[in-house]
Amino acid sequence: MSTGLSLVLFPVALGIVMLGLGLTLTVADFRRVVAYPRAVIISLVCQMLVLPAICLGLVLAADLRPELAVGMMLLAASPGGSTASLYSHLFKGNVALNVTLTAINSVLALFTLPLVVNLSVAAFMGSDSSLGLQFDKVIQVFALVLIPIVIGMAVRRRRPGFAARMQRPVKILSVVVLAVVITGAVLGVKDEFAATIGAVGLVALLFNLLSLGIGYAAPRLLRVGHRDSVASSFEIGVHNATLAITIALSPALLDNTDIAMPAAIYGILMFFTAAAFGFVAARRGSAAAEPTRPSATTV
Repeated sequence: MSTGLSLVLFPVALGIVMLGLGLTLTVADFRRVVAYPRAVIISLVCQMLVLPAICLGLVLAADLRPELAVGMMLLAASPGGSTASLYSHLFKGNVALNVTLTAINSVLALFTLPLVVNLSVAAFMGSDSSLGLQFDKVIQVFALVLIPIVIGMAVRRRRPGFAARMQRPVKILSVVVLAVVITGAVLGVKDEFAATIGAVGLVALLFNLLSLGIGYAAPRLLRVGHRDSVASSFEIGVHNATLAITIALSPALLDNTDIAMPAAIYGILMFFTAAAFGFVAARRGSAAAEPTRPSATTV
């Protein structure tokens, strides 16, 4: 698998996108998230408890071979990444909530990801191998998400007019960067993708769709607003596949290409499923915001 270049370019490209997202944010956005923590709590419960349980059920139902089963559980245990914030930005979710959730999830993943994956390795592979999420990986996630956004927010605070003018060009740039990432990902794993998609592709697709659906439905059922629910859906439904691939391929960690394949396939599929979900969510949001008009036949 030719992942070396992709693992370098993917974080760099999304770091640039996150800089653009920072241009749309203010400190007040984060204050509102802190003031209304319900969405944060619901999203974290889904991310940390519900999704790993659902993934385990799918893995057992599909009777995946051990390496692919571990790969799916590794993916389920991975936190949301900056791609979630990108989609939330494109489809009018609460990006500040995404940033907050990504930061919290990244800290919690320091403990939960090794636990979930170690148990999965022991259960499915019968191995005593252990996995430790290195501290520098957590620092990389924080750096990729937080530093560009802080810079963007600083620009908006000092030059609000410039930041406002740049919002539309940055959104267009985000779509272009996303297309480049998709193309690179497909080219990088084309051989392994073709050989493995039959075994794990349907499971990865179902997991992605269920994650997106639960991420939106659970907050809405508990009376969370549409924008926060959209943000929650992308945070829960768009896992950090790059982090999962890095952990699977790293010689210091799992060093197993087969374990990396579910995340690689998921990472390609999620671009399309998340975009389709985003369009549906955007239409629902527009319909909810449209004022009710009296019927022409009303007397």
